[in-house]
Amino acid sequence: MFKIIKKIGIYSFFFTLLLSSLLYTAEEGKHVNIITIDGVIGPVSSRIIVDAIKASVKDGAEALIIELNTPGGLDESMRIIIKEILNSDVPIIVYVSPSGSRAASAGVFITLAAHIAAMAPGTNIGAAHPVSLGGQIDSTMVEKITKDAVAYVKSIAAKRGRNIQWAEQSVRKSESIPEYEALKLKVIDLVVNSVRELLEKCDGKKVSLPVGEKVLNTKGTEIRTIKISWRDKLLAIIANPTIAYILLNLGMLGIFFELSNPGSILPGVVGAICLILAFFAFQSLPINLAGLLLILLALLLFILEVKVPSHGALTIGGVISMLIGSFMLINSPSPYMKISVLVILVTVLSVALFFIFAVGMGLKAQRKKPTTGDKGLIGEIGLTKSRIDPDGYVFIQGELWKAYSDAPIETGQKVKVIGVENLTLKVVKA
Repeated sequence: MFKIIKKIGIYSFFFTLLLSSLLYTAEEGKHVNIITIDGVIGPVSSRIIVDAIKASVKDGAEALIIELNTPGGLDESMRIIIKEILNSDVPIIVYVSPSGSRAASAGVFITLAAHIAAMAPGTNIGAAHPVSLGGQIDSTMVEKITKDAVAYVKSIAAKRGRNIQWAEQSVRKSESIPEYEALKLKVIDLVVNSVRELLEKCDGKKVSLPVGEKVLNTKGTEIRTIKISWRDKLLAIIANPTIAYILLNLGMLGIFFELSNPGSILPGVVGAICLILAFFAFQSLPINLAGLLLILLALLLFILEVKVPSHGALTIGGVISMLIGSFMLINSPSPYMKISVLVILVTVLSVALFFIFAVGMGLKAQRKKPTTGDKGLIGEIGLTKSRIDPDGYVFIQGELWKAYSDAPIETGQKVKVIGVENLTLKVVKA
């Protein structure tokens, strides 16, 4: 009996020691994660944030800080992010930073949805009025979209205990305010100068999670940066409307070179890759189908110009089609969703100059006098080496040729070739 009690005591001691060690390790490993989002809210940024939230839940982070600077973005991507934030098992802190940053349009919704919303000095939030990303819509549809956005933002603000009235005005009247006013109106919770100060002020605050209330213990915690993968960085870059437009044109030129010079391989491969990347980017952009078709028509006209001698007419049509299509391609009033006008003009001008040069060289080649073969001899000037009456010999291009003429020509006279038949030259006196 004594031995059994002794064994239980030993086991209990080691179990307690192991448990204490695990608790100590967990305490030592306490950390918060931080992810930086700087740019338009779209499919790529939404995936980055969702993955960061899931990773923070998995590694037991005390909280996830989203350092935000955005002019806005796509409604669908924004709602994916907010849905993940509202159902997150890890506290989400949105920090509009650094100074000079903003949380506009979709950024307003995301900031309001956070468990804790903070801003750095010199930042602003607001202008959340929805805009059409798919073309012109009538007043009835505008009203429907606005009412839907108002209901959504009010629901988010109410859930987080923030200023519902201002949230509504931000959508209806595009209200925008600086950080100190946002704090005064209870739109946000904190104004801080740094992430470390943010963690100190968040320490001890209660937040409501789906699993229940949680008291933040963030003072002095380790800050771990979630690095954005090169793949996501690349996709974020090509999702830019201007970059997507450039990729589209590079892809078209690559395909054109491959079709005009079959077997080149490299232009075709590069062109195909650029086109695939461009069409991937178009998934997240408000593309006008008519504009895209006009650009593709321009490619077809350029290819036909090489195959069909139209003396430049097809090239002119292609340039006009490409110019109109480029301006129509992105259908959105939002400045961050538009292609740079300078890039459009430079691209169209470059393509136009290239094809004008290519067509010009083609026409020049067509008009150039042949320099080899039988046709290359026509028009050449030579010297008779014997009397031609009607046959004789002439010296042309360093060679002696048999020749004939309708009229007698004396030896030593200059003659001009006017025809070739069975290696015999027909000449006349020059």
